[in-house]
Amino acid sequence: MASRLLLLALLAAACCGSIASDPSLLQDFCVADKMSKVNVNGFTCKDAEAVTVEDFVLSGLHIAGNTTNKQGSAVTAANVAQIPGLNTMGISMVRIDYAPKGLNPPHIHPRATEVLTVLEGSLYVGFVTSIPGSKLFSKVLRKGDVFVFPKALVHFQFNYGTDKAVAIAALSSQNPGVITVANAVFGSTPLISDDIVSKAFQVDKKTVDWIQAQFN
Repeated sequence: MASRLLLLALLAAACCGSIASDPSLLQDFCVADKMSKVNVNGFTCKDAEAVTVEDFVLSGLHIAGNTTNKQGSAVTAANVAQIPGLNTMGISMVRIDYAPKGLNPPHIHPRATEVLTVLEGSLYVGFVTSIPGSKLFSKVLRKGDVFVFPKALVHFQFNYGTDKAVAIAALSSQNPGVITVANAVFGSTPLISDDIVSKAFQVDKKTVDWIQAQFN
């Protein structure tokens, strides 16, 4: 009986582990066919005869992103949207540029763990554990330092210095997704009721209305 329960537990774990990750390769590659009208979890495979080397290449990641925005940061993605050959590979990357005092604001990647490496400058980074802990793990990183942001946890990066900073990050999904906390709460379409937001943040409705106005 005990061995049977153990077998069922292992099968359940294997099942859940499979569901929680990107599709696995069953062939050399499955280049994304972005013209296909078939709706699947990911992209259907392009005809192998139509695949070219360009499906596996992206140029321009050496070019700095435009950081002249409210946050003072820019993310340049290299995921399946830019590189069709990443389809089913379970990996992608981004370049992040930060102006002095630039912020990559608190956000999550619902489908990926992130490994970030600082290439230039220094960054103050951190992530927050899930409830009930809500513990902040933070660190000042300098050139060459590497930091891991666990999957789906709120995290951020801030360039506290007077010079620009540059980082590159690998993510464990071909399409990791990104949900910026402030945008999601205060800038959704349609807006979340200010009754709900004011109660959640324990502030008055006028404050909520003012913050929402900054995102619309």
